[in-house]
Amino acid sequence: LLVSCATVCHCFHTLPPIKTKATLQSALTRTSHSIIKNEISKRSFLSAFPTNSENNNPQCQYHPIHILYAGPPDRYPDYLHHLQQALTLSSLPNTHITNNTDVVPSSSISYIIYSPKSPLRDFSPYTSLRAIFSLRAGVEFIRDNPTLPISVPLTRMVDPGLRQGMIEYVTGHVLRYHLGVDRQWENKCWRSDGMTPLAAERTVGILGFGELGEACAEMLRKLDFRVLGWSRNARPERVDGIVCYAGSQGLKEVLSRSDILVILLPDTPATENLINSNTLSRCRHGVFIINAGRGNSINDDDLLAALDAGVIGGATLDVFRHEPLGEGHPFWLHPRVLVTPHVAAKTRVITAVDVIVENMKRCEEGRELLYVVDRCAGY
Repeated sequence: LLVSCATVCHCFHTLPPIKTKATLQSALTRTSHSIIKNEISKRSFLSAFPTNSENNNPQCQYHPIHILYAGPPDRYPDYLHHLQQALTLSSLPNTHITNNTDVVPSSSISYIIYSPKSPLRDFSPYTSLRAIFSLRAGVEFIRDNPTLPISVPLTRMVDPGLRQGMIEYVTGHVLRYHLGVDRQWENKCWRSDGMTPLAAERTVGILGFGELGEACAEMLRKLDFRVLGWSRNARPERVDGIVCYAGSQGLKEVLSRSDILVILLPDTPATENLINSNTLSRCRHGVFIINAGRGNSINDDDLLAALDAGVIGGATLDVFRHEPLGEGHPFWLHPRVLVTPHVAAKTRVITAVDVIVENMKRCEEGRELLYVVDRCAGY
């Protein structure tokens, strides 16, 4: 340990009168030991408070990170367990998870994990909020909430489990239509209607070419389907062998060429009733429709009329304007409609937690968050 000259001089002047050389040596020894002991005690105390240079994330050490879970109550134990595990493995210290603002004041909450099943609607008391992490891929249930400041980032859920679930749902039903499974199910007899075309002879159009649309397209391409992608905004003309279109003219092109049409559109004013009598009339005769995006993109009455007229060969619908779908809705009884209860892309706790914690780390470190919602675009 180094002792400053000033400290030594001060201590030397406070010594009692020195009469002999031996007395001087003894006094200096005692004084040095005392200074060293005090220095050790001081450093031991300070070591409990690491400096910025000892920690790559200095922000996290000076404040507690309070996390509010505002998701389905029955899933809280699972989320709590996996969040605690993931946070332990991360570099985020001093975290506290709760589902009760009676335990932690609303004004102290740093992050909210949110789903539409939560009763939370007023975000104005959360004055320390840094971000909200949606547990759903769609955010229409919170996006326009007037109590949520535009300065607070809102992220949608895109995790490996949700992505894989959507890939499997879309691919499974595309293959079902491609192989004519429904037709054989209806016939219930030994009858062949000719040779089934190969995948390379079928065209699958995907409306909504974002993260999930691209993931489904890549899988379908691996099976050798011809794939067309459409989005509202311009994209590269080709993405790994997938022809991409945009705008109203591009939509007409995809509709006219698709044998199977997959709809993965978000819920925005621009997608409201996009699939209506006009757009359905532009589809290839007998096209099959799979909607796993949002229910508002289809005009229900127009789709039912097109099904009855034979313009549409069949529809698999996983999402609806009002959920759960009412018992008396015509979709339930229509012979060419399969209803599934919004199961295409469920959020899986284990994989979702990793995305949430990664975004918390990014926020604490001042880095860009993943999957931030553009409030103006609506998704």
